Amino acid sequence: MTVLTFTLIMLLGAFLAGFIGSLSGLGGGIIIIPLLTILLGVDIHYAIGAALVSVIATSSGSAAAYVKEGITNMRLGIFLEVATTIGAVCGALISTIAPTSFIAVLFGLTLIFSAINSLRKKEEHIVLQSTPLATTLKLPGTYPNHHKELVAYGTKNVIGGFSMMGVAGMMSGLLGIGSGAFKVIAMDNIMRIPFKVSTTTSNFMMGVTAMASSVIYIQKGYIEPGICMPVVIGVLFGAMAGAKILVKTDPKKLRLFFAFLIIVLAINMIYNGLNGKI
Repeated sequence: MTVLTFTLIMLLGAFLAGFIGSLSGLGGGIIIIPLLTILLGVDIHYAIGAALVSVIATSSGSAAAYVKEGITNMRLGIFLEVATTIGAVCGALISTIAPTSFIAVLFGLTLIFSAINSLRKKEEHIVLQSTPLATTLKLPGTYPNHHKELVAYGTKNVIGGFSMMGVAGMMSGLLGIGSGAFKVIAMDNIMRIPFKVSTTTSNFMMGVTAMASSVIYIQKGYIEPGICMPVVIGVLFGAMAGAKILVKTDPKKLRLFFAFLIIVLAINMIYNGLNGKI
């Protein structure tokens, strides 16, 4: 396979990854890594490095829009970023010494969990009372509803959410994904943050988490520009196209279809990992 052919396949694959990731709400990294490792035979560490760079690019663009709209809780995001950054660095360090078969199996299991979680019914809940620690840290906030009215919300279980964010950061650094499912669990289920705020704040945090992980991958030589460039370009344009399609279609049916597709990819990753093919 020539370099040009390899690059074109990666560009097209990255576009599809960004497109599917946008429609499923799980991000392009979950498609990029199986594409590079299984289809193109790229070492999983280089695939993770490319996925992390694509997470930085896509997160930065969408996060800016959410911050401008006033939905993202900046103070909460920066506070929880301490946990995710520490976790991301630890995860990246573990990834460089862990067997590739172990990473592949863990990646597959995480994909299955993320796909199932994406189908879970999201209910908007607002807690008005905050815990003393949350109030001290000034974590409660407001966000605009559909009528542009500010809705106030409180925050619960700060320590539990902070701990789960450490796990989310570790999974991000270890597997090269945004770990949005784990971050939303931390904010939505544990800290009782409204779903709209938790998803946008999670998106704001993803880029910083991926940046922390990518530093380790750069030092180990796993960030290859020849792989990262077409991946970033493809994922960006794919995500933009997916966002436009999502507005005009039924998101429930799309998420169900792509969740099934992602589970198939996950099983493939687990199978290849257990058989030492990755």
